[in-house]
Amino acid sequence: MISSKKELAVMLSKLKTFERASEKLEQYATDSEVAAEVLWSASMRGDIEGKHIADLGCGTGILGIGALTLGAKHVTFLDMDESALTTLRENMHFIENEYSERHENYEVFCRDINDFSTVVDTVIMNPPFGTRTKHADVLFVAKALSISPIVYSMHKTSTEEFLTNWAVRQGARVTSRWRFQFPLKATMRQHTKRIERIEVTCLRFER
Repeated sequence: MISSKKELAVMLSKLKTFERASEKLEQYATDSEVAAEVLWSASMRGDIEGKHIADLGCGTGILGIGALTLGAKHVTFLDMDESALTTLRENMHFIENEYSERHENYEVFCRDINDFSTVVDTVIMNPPFGTRTKHADVLFVAKALSISPIVYSMHKTSTEEFLTNWAVRQGARVTSRWRFQFPLKATMRQHTKRIERIEVTCLRFER
């Protein structure tokens, strides 16, 4: 099992990301340093080890895979994009071969979040920001809170106040937040810079 945040970040940096990112699905790779910070913080709070984790909109699996290596009892990966899930499975094989870690305690589902209702202990996710499909970010958090009492979710910092107030109306609250200069690599036609950094906050919701 991974023994330090630095070791976790190095491992996650070796995983494959999207071969062809979907503009419609707002796909973008989660930075390995950001993922390691969020996962390590969640682990230190007792929200990963021995827990059933769900990674909604998992993409190529960086968050869920990180949770597995930190001792999650079970991880459920969920995404609509079969090609991303193919890469996720390749990443799992890589981890098993490179680190001699055999993980059989996970499931991979290709489906919409609305078709998922399994109750879990913790959700850790990097959902769409809602720039392409309005309120997609809120829909993901709403689904996450309907299946789990603890949710870690990444959002544009500009939406942090709205989501915090929205959570209160849903009977939940934001207990912690981590702010990042999130590196967004050029993977889509509209991207003009090789890497653009955007302000992102990971919110920990609890109900």
